[in-house]
This record gives sequence, C-alpha cells and structure tokens, in this order.
Amino acid sequence: MTIRRIEPGKRMSQAVVHGNTVYLAGQVGEPGEDVSAQTRTILAEIDRLLAEAGTSKARILSATIWLADIADFAAMNAVWDAWVDPANPPARATGGQIALATPDYRVEIIVVAAL
Repeated sequence: MTIRRIEPGKRMSQAVVHGNTVYLAGQVGEPGEDVSAQTRTILAEIDRLLAEAGTSKARILSATIWLADIADFAAMNAVWDAWVDPANPPARATGGQIALATPDYRVEIIVVAAL
C-alpha cells in the first residue's frame, strides 16, 4: 500500500494519505489573532489540505482540539459549529490548558479523514 505525503518538510508533512485514510498534522492559526480568528484560519487550512488529499470535511472521522485556555471553548465552538458538516459530525475530543508550541497560538486542531 502506498503512502502519499502532502507538503513534506524536514520535520513533518502537513498531511499523509495511507490507504483510504488521511492524517493531518496539527493546524494552527496566525500568532496574535484571537481564538475565533485562529479557528477560522485553521478550518480553512483543513479544508484546503483535505481537498488536496481528495476528500472533504464531510469525511472527517475524528478531530482532536487543543486549547491554550479552556475559557476559549465557547468562542472556538461557535466557529466550529458554523463550519462542521451537520450531517456528518466527526468524533471529537477537546483539551484545555495545553501548552502549545508558542504562547501566541490559542488553538490547534488535528483531524483524520476518510478518502
């Protein structure tokens, strides 16, 4: 079975396709933006990477969301709820009070999708 790497770099790929599954790296927004803006940026990037892999948000199997501050949960969810495919919501977990790569990141989202 082949493995296809999308936007591979020295440390990681932005997405990896193996069989009928697409694994996305953790996506983050622009440093300095609030959690809503970062979430919108992340979800647009997820849409782009899933399209590059040949799938869409309707085929997301699971999502893991990390928040630097759990107080941002409602604001992140407002953006997520407007974006997620209501007919095909994925399994999802959210953790708060997570130390992300830089304090400027408020949220990171990782998804796994089917082709």
